[in-house]
Amino acid sequence: MNLVVVLGIVVTLATGIPVVLQLLRRHPRGLVILFFAEAWERFSYYGMRGILVFYLTQHLLFDDATASNQYGSYTSLVYLLPLVGGLLADRYLGTRKAVAFGALLLVAGHLTMAIEGTPARQSLVYAGQSYEVAIQGRMEGRQVHLMVSGQPHEFAATAGGLEIKNLPDGSPLPAVLPAGQYELKNHVDPFGRNAFYLAVSLIIMGVAFLKPNLSTIVGQLYPQGDPRRDSGFTLYYYGINLGAFWAAVLCGMLGQTVGWWAGFGLAGVGMALGFLVFVLGKPWLEGKGEPPNPALLQEKVAGPLNREWLIYLGGVLGVAPVWFLVQNNQLVGWALGASILAALGFLLWFLATQCDKVERERMSLALLLVLGSVIFFTLFEQAGTSLNLFAARNVDLDVVPGGWNILGMHVDTNVTAAQTQSFNSGFILIFAPVFAAAWTYLGARRRMPDPTLTFGLGLLQVGLGFLVVVWTQGLAVEYRMPLYMLGLLYLLHTTGELFLSPVGLSQMTKLSVAKVVSFMMAVWFLASSIAQFVGGRIAGLMGTETLGGQVLDPAAAFATSMDGFNKLGWGGVACGMVFVALSFLVKGWAHDADAPKQEAALPSVGTNRQSSGP
Repeated sequence: MNLVVVLGIVVTLATGIPVVLQLLRRHPRGLVILFFAEAWERFSYYGMRGILVFYLTQHLLFDDATASNQYGSYTSLVYLLPLVGGLLADRYLGTRKAVAFGALLLVAGHLTMAIEGTPARQSLVYAGQSYEVAIQGRMEGRQVHLMVSGQPHEFAATAGGLEIKNLPDGSPLPAVLPAGQYELKNHVDPFGRNAFYLAVSLIIMGVAFLKPNLSTIVGQLYPQGDPRRDSGFTLYYYGINLGAFWAAVLCGMLGQTVGWWAGFGLAGVGMALGFLVFVLGKPWLEGKGEPPNPALLQEKVAGPLNREWLIYLGGVLGVAPVWFLVQNNQLVGWALGASILAALGFLLWFLATQCDKVERERMSLALLLVLGSVIFFTLFEQAGTSLNLFAARNVDLDVVPGGWNILGMHVDTNVTAAQTQSFNSGFILIFAPVFAAAWTYLGARRRMPDPTLTFGLGLLQVGLGFLVVVWTQGLAVEYRMPLYMLGLLYLLHTTGELFLSPVGLSQMTKLSVAKVVSFMMAVWFLASSIAQFVGGRIAGLMGTETLGGQVLDPAAAFATSMDGFNKLGWGGVACGMVFVALSFLVKGWAHDADAPKQEAALPSVGTNRQSSGP
C-alpha cells in the first residue's frame, strides 16, 4: 500500500468525523449537501489537474513552454467563463439549476478525457536520416532511449549539443550532435488530440455554470451577520480539499501505474457521484437557489423552446467556440483582457449609479481583495505546472528506500510526483478545522481581523514557501531536493491559502450588493482566471529542454527552477507587505458588514438589496 494512501486514511478519519458532526449539529442541513457535492466536483477537477501537465508533456509530447501555456489556457477559461454562468444564474436560471446543468457537462467532459488515442511519437532527424525515440512508462517512471541501428541508447545534454551514449564504432550518428544540426519531429494522433480538446471544452463550459453558483448557495444558507458564516465557508473549503486530496492520491496513482485513461476516468466517476448527491439532496437546500423569476424562465422565446431550454442549448453549442479558443493561447489572452475590461466597466457603472456611499466602499473593498487573490493565485497555482514538473525532475520522491513493514503490511514509501499535489489539500484537512474554530471564536466576539490584513499575511506565506526551497537548495543531492522541503513549501502555501481563500469567498457574499452577488463571485473566479493565465506564462519561462518528455539536463532544470522560485518568492513577500500596510487605510470600508441584520437595517446601508441572494 502506498504511504500517501495510509496517511490519507488516518487524516481523513481523524479530521473528517469531527467536521461532519459539526456540519450536522451547528450549520444548516443544506451545507452537508453542498459539502459533499463540492468534494466530488473537486475530486474530478483535481484528479485531472494532477496529471494534466504530464499528459501534455509525455502523451502529446508538448515542450514545457507549450504545455504550460496550454495548461494556462485551459485553467484560465475554467475560471473565466463563470462570469457568464453567474450572470445567467442571477437573471434567469437560479443557482440550483445552473449547478445541475454544469455538473452534467462536467461528467461528459471528464469521461471524454479517458479517450487517450495513440500516444504521440517522436523522431530525431540528422543528416536526412530519422531515428525513433523509444518511450516507456509515465511521469517520473518514464524511460526514454534513442534507437540507433536497432539498439536503445541513453542521451544527455552537453556543451553545445546532444550526447548519444555508448555508440558503437561505425555508428551512423556521431557521439555528439551539435545544436542546430538535428531536428525533433512529433507525430501526434489527431483523434486523441481532438478528443482532449473536446473534453476540456466540456469541462470549461460545465465549470462556468457550476463553480460560482455552488459557492453562492453556501452564502445564501446564512442570514446577514450570522457568525457561523466564515466557519461554514471554511468547512465547505474542507470539502473542496477532501475531494482534491483523494483525487491527487488515487488519480495520480492510477495515471502512472495503469494508464492515463484510468486516472482521467476515475475523475469522471467522481463527478457523476457529485451530481447524484446534489440532485438527491435538493430538499435539504430548503428552497435556496431557485430561479428569481420562474415565469420569465418558462416563457417561450424560440418556437417551442422556453428560456430555460434555450440557455441549456446555448451552453452545449458554446462548447464549439471554447474548443477553438482553448487551443489558442494568444486568443485566450485577448478574451481574458476583454472580459476584464467588460467586468470593470459594468462594476464602475454599477458603483456610480446603483450604490450609495456605504455600498460603494464595501464593493471597492471587495475589488481590492480580488486584486490580492490575483497575486496570490498566480504564485499558488504554480503547483499544477512548474512545481509538479519540479517534483518529477528535481525532488527525491523515495522517502525510505525499500519501504516500511507496518503490522505485517508492506507500505511503499515511494511517492509519485502527481501525489505531491495532495500535500496542499492534506494539510488543509488537518488545519481547516482549526481555522474554522478560530474564525468562529473571533467572529462571535466581533474580533475578526481585517480581511485586507489576512490577505497580506497570506501573500507573505506563499512567497516564503518558494523562498525556503531556494534558501535550502544546498540540501540537494544530484540536483534533487529532499521531499520534506517540498512539503514545507506546500505547508506555507496552505496556511497562506487558509488566511486568504475561504475568507475571500465569504467576504464576496458579505460585501457585495445582493443583486450582483453571483456576478461578484464570478469576478472572484475571474481573478483566478487571470492568475492561471499569467501563471502558465511564468511556468513556461521556467521550462527546460526535453526529448521524448524526458529532461536533457537536470542541472539546468534545477537552476532554472531555483531562479524562478526566488523571483516568485520575493514578489509574494513584497506584495504581502503592501497589503498589510493598506489594511490600516481601508479597514473602515467594510462598514460593519459582519453586523447582525437587525443592527445594520439603516437606509444608508441598503439592506433591502443585501438580505438575500438572487
